[in-house]
Amino acid sequence: MLRAHRAQSYYREEHLTVRPRRKPPERISHRGAHQTHPENSLSAFERAIELGADGIELDVHATSDGIVVVHHDPVVHARHQQRPSHQAIAELSAAELEQFPLADGTRIPTLSETLAAIGRRVIVYVEIKAPNIEALVTRCIRESETTCAVHSFDHRIVKIVKSTFPAIRTGVLEVSRRIDPVASLAAASAEDLWQEVDTIDEDIVAKAHSVGARVVAWTANDAAQWEALYALGVDAICTDRIAELAAYAW
Repeated sequence: MLRAHRAQSYYREEHLTVRPRRKPPERISHRGAHQTHPENSLSAFERAIELGADGIELDVHATSDGIVVVHHDPVVHARHQQRPSHQAIAELSAAELEQFPLADGTRIPTLSETLAAIGRRVIVYVEIKAPNIEALVTRCIRESETTCAVHSFDHRIVKIVKSTFPAIRTGVLEVSRRIDPVASLAAASAEDLWQEVDTIDEDIVAKAHSVGARVVAWTANDAAQWEALYALGVDAICTDRIAELAAYAW
């Protein structure tokens, strides 16, 4: 009894304040698990989900006949030719694009089939890489059951998406440390600040949170960064190393 009494006395509120641990940041897989699978492929997305990703970040362009496809670069490369051929996705039809397989031999997926494959398991963050395809992208999202958000380096694209699809979550990508870090959020009517990891500080997080926005760090690939971002209170981390991040003990 004496030992218990002493323990209770030592751990009284004035001696120790126990603060609950914050929820870990959302774990977003950058282009899927592309350490072991071709980036932006269905297999890379599936593997990222298996590893424990909370979200998938992917990139989209559109073909000349209006099919939204998941690919990072605006061009594709013919791997089967001795002399590499670089073809703009916007100048190819969906059928012509099939001539340019991914590294594993599979074809570049469409956004619609990607969303169908992912379903409701995780949120999908769609980065629009090309201008004038906002309506095509939002139609794919509206026709799917997947929870999606849209972001872009071109903040005009974000504003257009938000004005035509007010219910969707949108974000602005930033690579620089702006004097007013939330001005672009307001200008684009966006809710997520996708901030380059090396430019994130306590002030950015505080100001984003003060206007009800989230901070998404990109692209953070080591444990020291993850720990620092957690301490700063970021809301999500986009990473190339989803296996390690999903298993990281906060």
